[in-house]
Amino acid sequence: MDFEKILARVAERGSDAIAGELLREIEAEYGRVPLIFERMSERPEILISHLLYKGAVTETTRLEPKVIELISLAVGAALKCSHCVEYHMQSAMAKGATRAEILEVILIAGMLANSAVLADAYRVVNGSGPCPSCDINGTGLNKTCSDE
Repeated sequence: MDFEKILARVAERGSDAIAGELLREIEAEYGRVPLIFERMSERPEILISHLLYKGAVTETTRLEPKVIELISLAVGAALKCSHCVEYHMQSAMAKGATRAEILEVILIAGMLANSAVLADAYRVVNGSGPCPSCDINGTGLNKTCSDE
């Protein structure tokens, strides 16, 4: 996805037309369009800016496309997003991922998600001060978990 080319297409043909084209390209490549992209397309500037950002990240990386999809799958699993897991699993397989690789990234995601749950709960139990989740962007404007 070439940033300048998409912007030129938007300027020439309008954001509605380009959003539709982008959705068709996604469907052709992945076999379907994720629901979040469908909803974003209701406000084409949101979809286009999101896809430009996504493209900038994935096209400038040194990681292989399969690895990007496996990471995306793991994050989706850790966030308990079954739609993300399904979509990125299909995409990873299309990029050459094996069943064994998919199962490994799910195990790693589960291990890290479990560690995050334990670490957060232990901070509360130990009374270790405000948890990082409650520190609003590192501003010192802390609210403690007990404020809820």
